[in-house]
Amino acid sequence: MKKLFAWVALVGAIAFAAPSFAEEAAASAPVAEASAASAAAADKAVASAPAAATASAAASAPAAAPIVDTVNKGDNTWILVSSALVILMSIPGLALFYGGLVRSKNMLSVLVQVFTIFSLLSLLWVVYGYSLAFTEGNAFIGGFSKVLLKGVTPDSIAATFSKGVGISELAYVVFQGAFAAITGCLIIGSFAERAKFSAILVFSVLWFTFAYLPIAHMVWYWAGPDAYTTQAAADAANATGGFMFQKGALDFAGGTVVHINAAIAGLIGAYLVGKRVGFGKEAMTPHSLTLTMVGASLLWFGWFGFNAGSALEANGTAALAFVNTWVATAAATLSWLFAEWVLKGKPSMLGAASGAVAGLVAVTPAAGFVGVGGAIVIGLAAGVVCLWGVHGLKKLLGADDALDVFGVHGVGGILGALLTGVFASPSLGGTGVWDYVANKVAADYSISSQLVVQGTGILVTLVWSGIVSFIAYKVVDLTIGLRVKEDEEREGLDVNSHGEKAYNQ
Repeated sequence: MKKLFAWVALVGAIAFAAPSFAEEAAASAPVAEASAASAAAADKAVASAPAAATASAAASAPAAAPIVDTVNKGDNTWILVSSALVILMSIPGLALFYGGLVRSKNMLSVLVQVFTIFSLLSLLWVVYGYSLAFTEGNAFIGGFSKVLLKGVTPDSIAATFSKGVGISELAYVVFQGAFAAITGCLIIGSFAERAKFSAILVFSVLWFTFAYLPIAHMVWYWAGPDAYTTQAAADAANATGGFMFQKGALDFAGGTVVHINAAIAGLIGAYLVGKRVGFGKEAMTPHSLTLTMVGASLLWFGWFGFNAGSALEANGTAALAFVNTWVATAAATLSWLFAEWVLKGKPSMLGAASGAVAGLVAVTPAAGFVGVGGAIVIGLAAGVVCLWGVHGLKKLLGADDALDVFGVHGVGGILGALLTGVFASPSLGGTGVWDYVANKVAADYSISSQLVVQGTGILVTLVWSGIVSFIAYKVVDLTIGLRVKEDEEREGLDVNSHGEKAYNQ
């Protein structure tokens, strides 16, 4: 135990020292939620078109940016509720979804891992995560100006996507913190039933610090809409944004930052931790599809906060994201179920639950950018493509991705990110991107150009998170080891790692 504490202390020291390449800049104006903020064009500020912005002044706005000095109580309420919904997605939603899929001897271990990782990353988010992700530094990481939420008070305000409209910064902190925490929890499904609990915790700290925070900053950090008054001001503000924001990547609620990011980390973990004892020879069927269905239902329910909350306002964009999350998930459930019915002869509960999650994943980057028709197409495609991901692709990769994290979150996230670039086009019912200088939807949307940008965002996420994950796993393996002993794995992690059983008869 002393050795574990020593390593945790070492990791904490690394976490604070490592981002030294970030400039110690003064805190930027509280940023708007990056999900929609990533809709930037290289030569203009863009985001999902908020309803309030359509009534704003035209292109001749004065050079001095308006100061956000009031909080919209309705928007504030919606973000607080959405934050609670995202937390519900992790505990108990994801915990039950994953827990039902493992064997009964490992059920409790999954619950403990999700519960603990969520708690650990929530704390780290407040200590240094929010500051590094959402303050101005450089294109890849923020600074330390808001460590321990320095300067964040009940009176401080975060921008939304409408000029002059804000929410409480503390509400924004918890909303984004819930995103960070659930992302770390997603990873454990890839190497469920065989990894050391201590190794998982240390890896989570390293990955959160060096993968999640930089990618969140690259995709979601911007100066907020009030900075975009003239073209010159817009160019200057854009230059302070994250790397992928500057390129114009569209990620409404986390296709790259959450799902692809976690999926590639999980896949690499599945390779490096190794296959479960008896994999391919022994039956490893889910012990409770009942709990998995309950978990999937809680995920679907909480995802309305995840996606619709990413509008940062209680407006038409939030409503669009809400409806799109609803119909895309329904479409994916049906497409997976019926495809499975055709291929295997029977529709399964596991297929329905997996299809629902695949639809939720795929619509996440698109939720506030595409029309309802586009969301339905995305959902239908996700069900079929992710079904292939957990069967055909999984065999090609040869990894024991125990709970199909890459097959659903990786494949679904990539599909959704690319189709966002297609269906965000106004010609296909999408919202396009918003030009805050002209105060109207940009007229020059190009599907092909946007697909290049979306592909770049996917590639950057895969490479960055992949490299960080590989190094983090190796560091953990060389120090405390990644995997439990074979006899402990055979008996089950519940008893050997936690001294308890999920079920006592």
